[in-house]
Amino acid sequence: MTSTPVSCIAVDDEPLALEVIRKFCERRGDLALEVFTDPAAALEAIRSRRPAIAFLDIEMDGIDGITLAASVPADTCIIFTTAYLDYAAEGFDLDAVDYLHKPFSYDRFLKAVARALRRLDYTRAAAAPRSIVVKQEYNNVTIPLDDILYVEAMEAYSKIYRRTGPCTISRVTLKNLGAMLPPDTFIRIHRSYIVPRARIASFNSQEVRLDSGHILPVGRSYAAAISARR
Repeated sequence: MTSTPVSCIAVDDEPLALEVIRKFCERRGDLALEVFTDPAAALEAIRSRRPAIAFLDIEMDGIDGITLAASVPADTCIIFTTAYLDYAAEGFDLDAVDYLHKPFSYDRFLKAVARALRRLDYTRAAAAPRSIVVKQEYNNVTIPLDDILYVEAMEAYSKIYRRTGPCTISRVTLKNLGAMLPPDTFIRIHRSYIVPRARIASFNSQEVRLDSGHILPVGRSYAAAISARR
């Protein structure tokens, strides 16, 4: 599956400095970059688009990078880019991932991006649900995500097939149950089936074979999404 590009925003009042970051992002290949020379416009974009990474120059007209960083959403990784070393301590006080001293090399840029991606992976892993809770008759049942083989729709119910025990049948629609499952881990393959992505052993336009040996049908409208999973 082609990975989704990592969203990035860079702000610097020197267009040449932004061009360097743009070229480095294009060279790496998986970073989708927007650039701004106006710090106020950049801050508005960062707040609304919540990019994964923000490259912030420090010495700028209007809003300096340190002030701007204090208003960046907590889930955006900050990498400072500046020609001045005097601000390093302040930058790290703001939980910046890295501090690139201009002019920086492509290799140094890659190291900074790698640090940001490691932090993002850690944050996502920590935030990701490891189980779901569904109601079966009058009881709440906790189901670890890695125990789910697949889920089947049964009119207004969903039947959750499990690796380690009997099926769990809950009065929740497949659509609502799908909203409880992380989309990077589970995929809907048919109007009646949801499966864990990691358990797909093989597939074609008509069926999916799971690593458990189960063979499930593929809905016509879901085939493209399954093909794009790798």
